[in-house]
Amino acid sequence: MEQVMNTTDKTPIELELEIDENGMTTARQLYEFLEMDKSNFSRWARQNIEKNEFYEENKDWWGFVIMTNGNECKDYKLTTDFAKHLSMESHSAKGKEARNYFVTVKNKAKQTVLELSNLSPELRLLINVEMKKEEQEKKIDSVKEEIQGIKDVITLSPSNWRKGTSTIITRIAQKLGGNEYIQTVRKESYKHLKERAHVALGIRLSNKRKTMAEMEVHKSKRDKLNKLDIIEEDPKVLECYLVIVKEMAIKYGVTASSEGGLKK
Repeated sequence: MEQVMNTTDKTPIELELEIDENGMTTARQLYEFLEMDKSNFSRWARQNIEKNEFYEENKDWWGFVIMTNGNECKDYKLTTDFAKHLSMESHSAKGKEARNYFVTVKNKAKQTVLELSNLSPELRLLINVEMKKEEQEKKIDSVKEEIQGIKDVITLSPSNWRKGTSTIITRIAQKLGGNEYIQTVRKESYKHLKERAHVALGIRLSNKRKTMAEMEVHKSKRDKLNKLDIIEEDPKVLECYLVIVKEMAIKYGVTASSEGGLKK
């Protein structure tokens, strides 16, 4: 994938498009930015991305799966050039804004190449060696962080499991697009729990509240009861749920810090 820019300090449009460290956005982010009809995204993507004769998979775009409302949906990482091409279809102000942004990014990349070409061969060689060294160091640091992150996930502490699972679920949601995906990720975890442990949390929660009502427990306390309380009541169910959340963390490639119930 192309490396176009450093996104340490992002501009407003880069934040809206969620430009990543490689200077790339996703089809869904671009589609939303262009304010196009959300109900037509799948058809638009098939026609303009998958069936596009001039832009190639694994060169100009990369498909991947996200969870939306408990369902698997397809999204696409886009190169700067392809994103610019797609934004040209929109004749709105947003379309013009997107095109201008991608053109600016490409021009900056070309200018950098031009400036390097004007340097002496010896200096270009030194710069290339230094860049490769820096890139290698970043890869090593990234691998170290990934390994530590996996260790953190695997050692999810049962004594503080609520905070730990919440941290992981939130980070999965953020990787999928933001905190609005938190409920979607939670539902996925509950779905896996039902399939694996044959536990219908909704039914158990309803029955628990009925029992509490019969015992004349105050309504406010009954209303505070949630599915995590039901999971915590059964050690075997809790153990299964922790395994599921760990597997989801690895599946989505997220890590967690020592905070939130994760032990070093």
